[in-house]
Amino acid sequence: MSRITVERSHSLGRASAREKAEALAERLAREYAVKYRWVGDTLEFKRSGADGSIEVSDELVRVSLKLGLLLSALGGTIKREIEETLDKHLQG
Repeated sequence: MSRITVERSHSLGRASAREKAEALAERLAREYAVKYRWVGDTLEFKRSGADGSIEVSDELVRVSLKLGLLLSALGGTIKREIEETLDKHLQG
């Protein structure tokens, strides 16, 4: 099992950052059968072989992901994708 954590600061404000997290979750749900729900300001998501969360605050977004055995081999690639996605979407 592999764990990935990526944090990025932002200047979007909590509401806008939540909207971007929601849009990302909707895309993941369509493309990868990810199930998600909001618990306060944390979006929890799960699918076969992976589960995690996106914590949104006024100035920070933290993505935590736990990969199962099969997806662990792709951990480096998945982490880079998360970093690139956050960098692209959290720009003000």
